[in-house]
Amino acid sequence: MNAPETIALETHGPVRVIALNRPEKRNALDVAAREVFADAVQQAMEDEQVKAIVITGRGGHFCAGGDISNMQGSKPMTAEAGRARMRRTLQNAERLYSGDKIVVAAVEGSAYGGGFGLALLADLVIAAKSARFCMSFSRIGLVPDNASMYTLPRIVGLQRAKEIMLSAREVHADEARELGIAMEVVSDGEALQRAIAIAQGVATASSSASAMTKAALNRSFSSDLATMVELESAAQGIAFSSEYHRDAVERFIQRQPAKFNWPTPE
Repeated sequence: MNAPETIALETHGPVRVIALNRPEKRNALDVAAREVFADAVQQAMEDEQVKAIVITGRGGHFCAGGDISNMQGSKPMTAEAGRARMRRTLQNAERLYSGDKIVVAAVEGSAYGGGFGLALLADLVIAAKSARFCMSFSRIGLVPDNASMYTLPRIVGLQRAKEIMLSAREVHADEARELGIAMEVVSDGEALQRAIAIAQGVATASSSASAMTKAALNRSFSSDLATMVELESAAQGIAFSSEYHRDAVERFIQRQPAKFNWPTPE
């Protein structure tokens, strides 16, 4: 697959890696790069051969957020133009968060501003020891975006989310793991390799079961028990009827190796 140089694409079997590729800008995204990234995400979500997606950044950094030098242009941005720009960005955020494919983020170095928000859209986050997460919006008079006002409180709790956003302080890798922002912390230079391994493990599971699990969990904090019980019942009914489930049961009975294989931490 061909792609402009601002985004680098790799395919590892059933895993699509989408890498931000502006290392000279710490992978900060201008308007053009945002659109290329959104197209790459949409293509991966729609490709039946892709079972899981990894998002990362090249050059030792994940994403420094929006390209500040590109934000205003030659004249001040109107409220209408700013809202329209963000609506396009947030459509892609919804696609990552709500799409059927499981998304794994491999974070090295800076994950600032919208880059922090991008990492939070992933289902699983692998952070290198060098990772630094920062809601830096207060430093330039903006509000948190990339759906982080939705995602961060659900991960760390409301008061901690307020503190992280209002203070614009850095959250280093070990604290990110303690807060639940990162699932694992690995040595520098190993985040992408570990993220790909996990994504390949995801790809050995039932795609429909994984998608239904993701969708249900994403609704759990805003649903009541009765709603979640109904979601589980409907999803399990579909899963019971799947070829993957029937094959897995047969493999278990016949003492054959399971298709599902989750990589253990090294």
